[in-house]
Amino acid sequence: MADDHGFSTRAIHAGQEPDPLTGAVVTPIYQVSTYKQDGIGGFRGGYEYSRSANPTRTALEECLAALESGGRGFAFASGLAGQDTVCRALLTPGDHVVVPSDAYGGTYRYFDKVAGRQGIEHSIATLADVDAVRAAIRPGRTRMVWVETPTNPLLGVADIAAIAEVAHAAGAVLVVDNTFATAYLQHPLALGADIVVHSTTKYSGGHSDVVGGAVITRRGVEVAGYEDAAERIAFHQNSIGGVAGPFDAWLTLRGLKTLAVRMERHCDNAEKVADFLTTHPAVSHVLYPGLPTHPNHDVAARQMKRFGGMVSFRLHKGEDAAVQTCAAVSLWTLGESLGGVESLIEHPARMTHASVTGTQLEVPGDLVRLSVGIEDADDLIADLREALDVHG
Repeated sequence: MADDHGFSTRAIHAGQEPDPLTGAVVTPIYQVSTYKQDGIGGFRGGYEYSRSANPTRTALEECLAALESGGRGFAFASGLAGQDTVCRALLTPGDHVVVPSDAYGGTYRYFDKVAGRQGIEHSIATLADVDAVRAAIRPGRTRMVWVETPTNPLLGVADIAAIAEVAHAAGAVLVVDNTFATAYLQHPLALGADIVVHSTTKYSGGHSDVVGGAVITRRGVEVAGYEDAAERIAFHQNSIGGVAGPFDAWLTLRGLKTLAVRMERHCDNAEKVADFLTTHPAVSHVLYPGLPTHPNHDVAARQMKRFGGMVSFRLHKGEDAAVQTCAAVSLWTLGESLGGVESLIEHPARMTHASVTGTQLEVPGDLVRLSVGIEDADDLIADLREALDVHG
C-alpha cells in the first residue's frame, strides 16, 4: 500500500485484502501447522510450515511494515523474542552495544544476563544527551545503539535523528523501541533509524488480550553496514522460531485497525491527568513529554505527533506513599504491562523494574507509573485525587 494513504487507511487495509475465496473482509485465522504441496517443493503462495510463514502472520507483518513505512516486517511471540532475534542476527561475540540508562527492565536484563553470556558487551548512556551516546561508543566495536523513546518508566526522550548520525558515523546500526510512542505518533525510520521494534502486547494490540512483538527494517539494500539485514532477521526468525501464532497475529491486526483513534483518546486523557498531577501538593515531579517543563519537551514536539498515553510521577513523602497510592485507587488497575484501553497503575521499583535494582538503571522508589486508558478522564482524575489526598 502506498505511503500517501493515510495511517488509518493503511492500518485497516495493508496486507488485508478481502479473502479471494469467500470475500471475507477480515483476514482469516489460518490455524494450521502445515500445507499441502503441489508436488515436492510446490508451495502454494510460499507456505509450507507455519513456523516459516503463515498467511495470518503475513498479513500482520505487511501491515506493520506499512505503518512504519518500512521495508519488511516480522511478527514475534513477544517483544523480547523480537529483540533477541535482531541481536542474534546482527551481533557476534566481541561486539558492543550502547543501551539506554532508562530502559525497560526486560531489555536491560536481556543485554546484561543473556547477551552478555554470549560475548556481547554493553555500555549505558543517557540517550537524551547525544554527547553521552557519542562517548559511550567504542570505535570499531560498537555495532548497535539501542534507543527507547520515550523511555520506560522515566519518559526520557532521545533525539533519534541526532543519534542516528552518531551511530552511523561509528558504523553501528540504530534500533529504536517505538512501543510507547507507537507508529501513529512517531516514525523512527524516517528520522534515520535502521530498525524499529515494538512490544505489540501494548498499544498495537491495545486490549490486554495478546502478547506479541514486531521488528521492522527500513527500506533499502544496506542497513548500517548489513547489506542483508532483513534476510538475516528472516533467517533467524525461522531458525529460532519465536514467531507469533495465527490467533495472536489476528488479535494484533484487529487492534491495529483502531490504533489511531485509540491513541488520540489516550493522549487526550494523559494530558488531562498530567495537568492534574502538576497541581496536587503530594506530587513532587510529573514526568510527561507533553509538559513544557519536561527537559526534552522540544525534541518530543519535533519528532512526535502527540505525546502519548504514559505518565509517571514522584511523591514528596517517598516510597511508602507511592506504594500506598497504588493500592488505594479503585478505578485504576494495579498491574504490569501498559497500552490497553483500561488504565493501569504500578510501582516500577517493585514491579516492572525490580530486575534493575542495584544497577545503574535503578528507578526511584517514590515513582508511580500510569498507563492512561480511554475511560472518562474526569473519573480517572477523581480516583487519583482521592488516593493522593489520603496516602500521598
